[in-house]
Amino acid sequence: MKRYLETGNFAIAEAAAIAGCRLYVGYPITPATEIAEAMSKKMPQIGGYFVQSEDECAALHMCIGGALGGFKAMTATSGPGFILYADPYGWAIGSEIPLVVVNSGRVGPVSGITGSPGQGEFYNVRYPTQGGNYETIVLAPNCAQEAFALTVEAFYLSERFRTPVTILADQLITDGMEDISIPETEDEMKQMGLRLKEREINYGPEFFPPTDEIDIPPAVLGHNTGVLCSDWTPTEEGYDTEELEACHKHVYRLIYKIRNHKDLITRYESIFMDDDPELVVVSFGTPSRVVKAAVKKAREKGMSVGALRLISLWPFPDEIFKTKATYLSVEFNYDGQLVREVQRACPKDSEVHFFGQCGELPKISDLLELFQSLLDGKPISAIKWQREAW
Repeated sequence: MKRYLETGNFAIAEAAAIAGCRLYVGYPITPATEIAEAMSKKMPQIGGYFVQSEDECAALHMCIGGALGGFKAMTATSGPGFILYADPYGWAIGSEIPLVVVNSGRVGPVSGITGSPGQGEFYNVRYPTQGGNYETIVLAPNCAQEAFALTVEAFYLSERFRTPVTILADQLITDGMEDISIPETEDEMKQMGLRLKEREINYGPEFFPPTDEIDIPPAVLGHNTGVLCSDWTPTEEGYDTEELEACHKHVYRLIYKIRNHKDLITRYESIFMDDDPELVVVSFGTPSRVVKAAVKKAREKGMSVGALRLISLWPFPDEIFKTKATYLSVEFNYDGQLVREVQRACPKDSEVHFFGQCGELPKISDLLELFQSLLDGKPISAIKWQREAW
């Protein structure tokens, strides 16, 4: 292993190279610009290509073109750029094109604050394009080392499921400097549990089969495959069609190839959940690190508190919300997004609360105060603009 004191952006770039990425297309945007800078150096060194596009929409379209030519491709942005991916993201989902998209969240709405972390794209990454009728795969690291591991995993899942995979990080993860270990041999990669899958080519004649099966090679243009690709509903052979039955078959695949194989995607961390705690704290990304420390402190004080940290966000892991309890969702936003899914997924008659703030992490002392209030049956108070109550 080689150790670095580096940023999450550096870790993501190193992971992409190890996973086989040979095309990076991007446009500068804080806090993901350093990924582009790192890839501009890395790609030429390993026989890959770096392109700075004129905007984010063009970046993802170029990634799609490269992926359709047989390259593993990646792009990265933040919230204002991610929303510009909407059109090409639909192409990638509908045409089942494997690639990886990194979204480093910052405070919104719109351009917000460039140097402050946020988690305002929880639902955007679930529905990144128009029309519905699809599922997405989204992974959420909470540190630079995990950003490295999940980037490698994102490429692996994108190939198996023939779909773009999003890594939803936040500014503290991508810009923050931490101790990172990078494997240098295949044995070290195995020790870290990294999974790799090479790009394969689908030679037809069924390029878009109406099945929920995975591990079907993606459509690749050229290479004597004869396949076509567009943003229209395809027949099984890849031709455009307006037939509603073909749409039903295609949409079935886009949804159920993911839903019916959730066990290959779902990742989470369970903290003090074995004894059915009275209060369960739910989080993802950087806030989960403070939550974990606060829950440990709470246990030392005798509080019946546990935590669930979501690592895979979509498809949402409903199945892990088994305990009837009081739930508290801690998020890097003011409107409450993850909390809505917790409310939907938790057992009937469970009580659900929300604590959110942007730009800076909550204090352990503040969380301990919240835990005690909820365990005592008291509501969370709202302090005007400083804090929202669910």
